[in-house]
Amino acid sequence: MNLAPQAVKPTRMMLSAAGRAIGDFSMIRDGDRILLGLSGGKDSLSLLHVLLHLQKKAPIKFELAACTVDPQSPDFDPSPLKDYMAALGIRYFFESQPILEQAKISMEGDSFCAFCSRMRRGILYRTARENGYNVLALGQHLDDAAETFLMSTFFGGKLRTMKAHYLNDAGDIRIIRPFIYVRERQTAAFAKSAELPVIFENCPACFSKPMQRYQMKQLLADQEKLHPKLFASMLTAMKPLLVDDALTSLP
Repeated sequence: MNLAPQAVKPTRMMLSAAGRAIGDFSMIRDGDRILLGLSGGKDSLSLLHVLLHLQKKAPIKFELAACTVDPQSPDFDPSPLKDYMAALGIRYFFESQPILEQAKISMEGDSFCAFCSRMRRGILYRTARENGYNVLALGQHLDDAAETFLMSTFFGGKLRTMKAHYLNDAGDIRIIRPFIYVRERQTAAFAKSAELPVIFENCPACFSKPMQRYQMKQLLADQEKLHPKLFASMLTAMKPLLVDDALTSLP
């Protein structure tokens, strides 16, 4: 585990892909105060180091902090991140809430994963508002977008995927996904080579049965073996869906 107090320089390919996405979708603006949703997985930890690098090198000036939501699951303990973030010297919020227990009481007609996701997002929004952060950065990547696109098409009958940059319903926080052009294998390779302190989540509620997302991941992996440019084609097809029309009218 790398607990050095200095950020690790991300790979050139990952920085290039993130930089293009940030530019294409005008994700980061001068004076932004960005809160990173840090789950402790390879993607959000990789994004942490990309944002730290850009903070030092980019001409646009922005502030950066991070927030981890601990759902108090017995199989997921993100508390080791506290020491890592302290070593990096980044403002850090650690929000612990019994989401698993709340789901047993409040969840109606929904999956635990969907309930947990909404609860975590709500906690991130609250933390951002209470501390004056106007942008929430999330670590989803191109593989996530492609999987979401297929799930929505196959099972929802809609052409939809996650947005690269959008405004929340309340209109006070912009959500950005700087890794929307980055492949999952890039974050995995970087996390391994940089010895990032990845916290592996193994929630029995999520992994007790095969998930649609896992099936889409396998489908895409099989197709990519036959068609190496598959994800480039999918990105071209999805690009109009990544844009939030509500943001185009904003300054």
